[in-house]
Amino acid sequence: MISSLWIICLFTFVIHFTESCVYSMRLAGIRTRQLAISLSFITSALLVSRLSNMGQAPLLGTMVDDVVRLNSVDALRFLESQFRVVILVAFFGSLAGALFTPTMVVWLQKGIRRFHKSGSLAGTVLSAFRPKHMKQLILGVRLPRWGTLKTISLKTLPKNFLIMNIFVTAIYTIGVLCALLAGAHLPELRSTAIQLSGIVNGVATILFAIIVDPSGARITDQAYHGDRPESDVKSVVFYLLLTRLIGTLIVAQVLFFPFAKYIMIVTEFIATHFA
Repeated sequence: MISSLWIICLFTFVIHFTESCVYSMRLAGIRTRQLAISLSFITSALLVSRLSNMGQAPLLGTMVDDVVRLNSVDALRFLESQFRVVILVAFFGSLAGALFTPTMVVWLQKGIRRFHKSGSLAGTVLSAFRPKHMKQLILGVRLPRWGTLKTISLKTLPKNFLIMNIFVTAIYTIGVLCALLAGAHLPELRSTAIQLSGIVNGVATILFAIIVDPSGARITDQAYHGDRPESDVKSVVFYLLLTRLIGTLIVAQVLFFPFAKYIMIVTEFIATHFA
């Protein structure tokens, strides 16, 4: 179980690192005036996250199967502690993505301009490995600077979508883990419990689609059309990253077991009334 945990943590780190870096694409799109291409890059970048999820899922399932075979309270507690480690790694992945954001903005600007000329995403990616382009990428590395914070302001931003992003991030982080833990507690009903991850993630999906994403898109579009300064988009990226860190570090850990319990209750209700 320990060895598989390391691999799961690696996948988790990649997932949250990638999803944090995605925020920088809005700013890169504004600076290059190629907003549509930038948004299409988001879909391409999230493929990395989806592939990592595909590798992570069966390993998480194996951990649950091991606990079911052991059938002990200690094994359940150990599983919960391992899942909490995975949640902590999600925070570190998000933190690494946040620290890498200035570099990602520079790299994406170069990538968007190159793609605009070539029209080939594969060619754009492969060209980055040429020696002269590798040198440009190295020179494009940027560390976060305290001076940048002077341009960051919360005054002109709606607060509700940032608060909701805390919960959206937290729920997405723990949704599948909650269902797996519920399945371990209810081994005879674990197939039902695992399928119910959607009743947790569904809440996050609704909040994201109704509140978080439209608000961020509106500010980005306003900046693109000159109705807002670019610094507002920079502020959006900064606070989305900050709320993501809060969501993964604190809120996800707090909600983890209550949401797992929620799935257990729903699972037992379904088994009682619909079996």
